[in-house]
Amino acid sequence: MKSLFNTPAKILIPLLVAALLAFLFLNLNDKKPAPNLSFTTIEGKEISMASLKGKIVIVNFWATYCPGCIEEMPDLVSTYKQYHEKGLEIIAVSIADDPPNQVLNFVKKNTLPFPVVHDSDAKISKAFDNVSLTPTSFIIDQQGRVIGKTIGKLDFVSLNKLLAQSLLMKESK
Repeated sequence: MKSLFNTPAKILIPLLVAALLAFLFLNLNDKKPAPNLSFTTIEGKEISMASLKGKIVIVNFWATYCPGCIEEMPDLVSTYKQYHEKGLEIIAVSIADDPPNQVLNFVKKNTLPFPVVHDSDAKISKAFDNVSLTPTSFIIDQQGRVIGKTIGKLDFVSLNKLLAQSLLMKESK
């Protein structure tokens, strides 16, 4: 009986390469679908995840008392303004223990241009892997699959590269 160590390299190497490619293909295509739920904004507008298919969506969990959240908010606004017309949506989800009046005041004071939701019953936080730390952001691709999760402030350099590539590719089709 031959062992693998006696197998000629010209057979073994292609087998290893094929196995590696299969592994990478399966892992790259094993993206979890985003939770199928609806958001009700603080203005009372209903937005379903299903209605956002075809767009890249950032679901950003934040709080008015979170220094990192407040620090990244101007960058979120800037990113939204730069890419919204090209197919980006941002949903800012204020966590349950953030007082609703503080959320409303923050939104008005900072004129946030994207939809803001108050997760009063923590249903949205639970659906998104039981989010308990802020800021936490999920990036969802045009097919409704979660392609990224960041706990802490977003890396806007990387995010802008991803958005430029994904949304420009969509425009050129």
